[in-house]
Amino acid sequence: MRFLPRIVTFFLLLPSYAWTQTMHNKRYNVLLICVDDLMPELGCYGNSIVKSPYIDSLAARSAVFTKHYVTVPTCGASRYSLLRSTLPRTKAALGNEAAKILSDPETAIGNEPETFIEQYRRNGYHTVGIGKISHSPDGYRYPYAGPKSDQRELPRSWDEVSFNPGKWGHGWNAFFAYADGESRITMQGEVPPYEAADVPDEGYPDGLTAALAVDKLKMLARQEKPFFMGVGFFKPHLPFNAPQQYWDLYDAGHLPLTAVPNIPANINLASLHNSAEFNQYRLGEESAALDQPLSDGYARKLIHGYYACISYVDAQVGKVLQALEETGLADRTVVVLWSDHGWHLGDYRVWGKHTLFDRALRSVLMIKTPAMSRCKVVNRITSTIDIGPTLLELCDLPPLSQADGRSLIPLLNDVQDKAWADVAYSYYNHGISMVTPQFRLTRYFRKEQPVIELYDHATDPLETRNIAERSPDIIRQLTPLWERGNTGVYAK
Repeated sequence: MRFLPRIVTFFLLLPSYAWTQTMHNKRYNVLLICVDDLMPELGCYGNSIVKSPYIDSLAARSAVFTKHYVTVPTCGASRYSLLRSTLPRTKAALGNEAAKILSDPETAIGNEPETFIEQYRRNGYHTVGIGKISHSPDGYRYPYAGPKSDQRELPRSWDEVSFNPGKWGHGWNAFFAYADGESRITMQGEVPPYEAADVPDEGYPDGLTAALAVDKLKMLARQEKPFFMGVGFFKPHLPFNAPQQYWDLYDAGHLPLTAVPNIPANINLASLHNSAEFNQYRLGEESAALDQPLSDGYARKLIHGYYACISYVDAQVGKVLQALEETGLADRTVVVLWSDHGWHLGDYRVWGKHTLFDRALRSVLMIKTPAMSRCKVVNRITSTIDIGPTLLELCDLPPLSQADGRSLIPLLNDVQDKAWADVAYSYYNHGISMVTPQFRLTRYFRKEQPVIELYDHATDPLETRNIAERSPDIIRQLTPLWERGNTGVYAK
């Protein structure tokens, strides 16, 4: 079976002091690394099979959040929530086009900063976006099939945006890239969901993104102005395409399959989905569906591809972090590594995100300040909306007036902070889900029954059995807290 989420035991903890110690003027630089579709399947999160040495090395000097949850389990909406530090309040904020809210004249946000990144720009920082930070892979708004437009997705946040599409021509082709220069788009879906090509790292777009980021860090090191740099990598998002050398790190025949191959008990199938995104790759050997799992052999091939992509993107992250050290920027730069949601690798027969289960909602988060030198494991419940407030406070910048999130600095100083409320809310699929230290409570706004799901993580951490029907007292006790996350997003 695949590993339960747990942090590796060799990380040593420091005393609570010094974790947020700052320079006298608090003018830290910030490096935000966004990784697409990365579940917490890394060495530093307890998976001893995945090869992720560079991210693990960062984790060994960072605060590692083991119970971090996204607000929406789809790329664009999760990133919108990150950038705005807000819970979704409209249906538009639940989709991949959520960033349109920021740039469309009819829905633009007036004079307040469009994102927490613009707050940096307004306060004297040079802001640089490389790759996928919001939903667009290159920072510009245009349809998957192109052509590329000149309309920025975050028009007020960046001083500059940069992306090298290589032989793929533009961002969306690069996002779904194959090594021969084609993409899922150009091939109209007539492609497999994986590829192992005998090419160097730059033979796929993430290698080009890492090279751009390294060059930009060298330039930024020569200026006195503080900077905020976002770097967005594509993998391990579908298709699971990576250079052959990263596939060679794994023996596919011995890769563990999901520990939860069956549908959770006492739920409606409407809580899951038939892996539509995965099935867009029409040359796959099998189609995924809820009525039966994929064959073990094909499932292992896909897990092999996902793990190879993790190792590939890990190497690209390593290049960026090495450049940060070599340029002398590391001692005055806050580093954040975040993934926009998790992923079902065959769990409950689903291949993809887009559910309100832990596998889709729990994601990677680690934060390193220059004062940190050893790992600090944070087993408290946190949300993506907490990242912006944390970074602004670390750099002594004004908070966003509309932010729903809370600064994580109290937990950086003391993981046992008694004032911290261990709760996070997530929204999707006509449902609102709340996680606490012991329970996940989900309510769906739909006709299909049951509309309430309750999972006890103390006895069922993999969420295999909905116990709502036999637990009315627990639901009654949790409902007032759940109501605090009911933003009206599903109001009729």
